[in-house]
Amino acid sequence: MARHLITSAIPYINGIKHLGNLVGSQLPADLYARYLRARGHEVLFLCATDEHGTPAELAAAKAGKPVADYCAEMWGVQARLAEGFRLSFDHFGRSSSPQNHRLTQHFAKVLDEARLIREVSETQMYSNADGRFLPDRYIEGTCPNCGFDSARGDQCDNCTKQLDPVDLINPHSTISGSTDLEMRETKHLYLAQSKMKDELEKWIDTREGWPVLTTSIAKKWLNDGDGLQDRGITRDLDWGIPVQRGDEPWPGMEGKVFYVWFDAPIEYIACAQEWVEAGKGDDWARWWRTDEGAEDVRYTQFMGKDNVPFHTLGFPVTILGSGEPWKLVDYIKSFNYLNYDGGQFSTSRGRGVFMDQALEILPADYWRWWLLSHVPETSDAEFTWEAFQSGVNKDLADVLGNFASRVTKFCRSKFSEAVPEGGTQGPRELQLIADLTAKLRDYEANMEALEIRKAAAALRGAWVLGNEYLQEVAPWSTFKTDPEQAAMQIRLALNMIRLYAVISAPFIPDACADLLAAMQTDDDSWPTDVAAALTMLPPGHTFTVPEVTFRKITDAEREDWAERFAGTRG
Repeated sequence: MARHLITSAIPYINGIKHLGNLVGSQLPADLYARYLRARGHEVLFLCATDEHGTPAELAAAKAGKPVADYCAEMWGVQARLAEGFRLSFDHFGRSSSPQNHRLTQHFAKVLDEARLIREVSETQMYSNADGRFLPDRYIEGTCPNCGFDSARGDQCDNCTKQLDPVDLINPHSTISGSTDLEMRETKHLYLAQSKMKDELEKWIDTREGWPVLTTSIAKKWLNDGDGLQDRGITRDLDWGIPVQRGDEPWPGMEGKVFYVWFDAPIEYIACAQEWVEAGKGDDWARWWRTDEGAEDVRYTQFMGKDNVPFHTLGFPVTILGSGEPWKLVDYIKSFNYLNYDGGQFSTSRGRGVFMDQALEILPADYWRWWLLSHVPETSDAEFTWEAFQSGVNKDLADVLGNFASRVTKFCRSKFSEAVPEGGTQGPRELQLIADLTAKLRDYEANMEALEIRKAAAALRGAWVLGNEYLQEVAPWSTFKTDPEQAAMQIRLALNMIRLYAVISAPFIPDACADLLAAMQTDDDSWPTDVAAALTMLPPGHTFTVPEVTFRKITDAEREDWAERFAGTRG
């Protein structure tokens, strides 16, 4: 079996994330990790909170707390919500960890020794009202490229163009709102990305089968305008990793910290070190160092399209430029945006559904299924309450939940709470097994290719086959004339419940655990042979009738939630 390293983009610490954030990285990464584990592969699935930079400082100031205290508190909140959505991280770390401090300062030293860091005297925005330099995210204005009126000083989230604060039209301070800004001289360190352009391009060309979205964004940044530009990696901030060359001071850089987009991807590696320090693992290097065994690892990253430039260019420059044997990413699964009911999710305006609110109104599996089956892979997607209600009711309640309920209740009423004996399979059962096998192979192929929507469609198709079989053979009618044949049909269907629970668990883990418990089995082995899998529960094996696996969403609930989440979060 292969070894798989999986990371999802690390979420900012500044508050609770909405469903668009969730489906853009963490949730599909969890789906893939769960699927690979179910197939017997060794998996290390890592994520962390991104705790440095201006978002942390701004959020802490708004909350009236010291930034370190705020970050510690919000890490706990995000960890609990991740658990609530059943995100199966092997470790959920923090970019403020001592491990990340040491590793970031180490990379700075070796990059400097490789002549890939240069000191630059430059002018930066200074706010007279705030009495301080304003790093990128403390400044907002209108994007000169697309006209988006909330572009940040480092990047436009609308068109993904890389920016400098001086590029913005009508810039203002996000701290005070002041437009009394002026340019003052300061010194910073720059990562000489331009020196690595040819090596980066050659490396990207060796990546096989990357999504068009990923490669198109990377190529655009490499070749747009003047090509790949050197990028500042330090900031005039109080909170962050102090600028040092390893454990040595960096003359002239006193009081400065590393730029969050330099240290945040390094946290992926540091997170594995934290995993070992936490006693969860015993060898982080075999996942990250190619001289320690990581050459056999397949490394997959999951992220929204706004994060692609930093993971296809900035972080690879750090890794390649170090000259050290670090593992580079093999595949980047990138996603478009999930919009909300005719507009955008908005943290600042409280528009949309946030992770804590979602879990207050429905269990995680309802959200997991809808989000993953509508994941924005090839284009932006949209969440509407009508579509959510329809997906839950038709897919989960009417198809999967209804199948489990009908089969177990009928067996209990006509036979007992045990798998019935008797009857022999005929051509219709052989056809069902062949059809299920085809759907399962389709599902597996799409999961291997990380075609998540197609995988969800194939899984739902497998559920539908069970319902179609029940409707066609009608065991409730067969029982009146041939009870043994009805027993065979129900025995097959009970085994299908177990099979569905096993193959559906990566999408809806809680419901599947409940179905396995109802079938009174802990055998969750993957069905490589469908015919054999459909005999796993033998005659006489006892079961219980499960509680309602999925309930339907009412029209009244849908209308209430649509009004509640229109944009009122505090």
